[in-house]
Amino acid sequence: MMHTSMIGKVASMPRKYDKETKAKAIRLVADHADDYGSEYEAIRAVSARLGMNSETLRKWIRQAEVEAGERDGVSTSTQREIRELKRKNAELERTVEILKAATDFFVRASDPQRR
Repeated sequence: MMHTSMIGKVASMPRKYDKETKAKAIRLVADHADDYGSEYEAIRAVSARLGMNSETLRKWIRQAEVEAGERDGVSTSTQREIRELKRKNAELERTVEILKAATDFFVRASDPQRR
């Protein structure tokens, strides 16, 4: 999907791929890597055949290596858990700020010298 930006350049819009497409692309690179001079050449060829960005496919391959324990990095499930914990932490911080403001309000309201 392409669109023209405000300055007239054509930019591609990000697309979502299903799990089967990702797995197929990763498998094709693994199966045919020996047919090319480098892994990157295989990635470029497979991504071109499937109509996707080669960098997208390269990232999928690296993440698959992390998931399989073949490469250092953060797994998808851990990334998801971190995002959820950050969201909960932000919510708790907002709650603490609200409670501090309410406490200050009630302390001032119950101060006999302010009446």
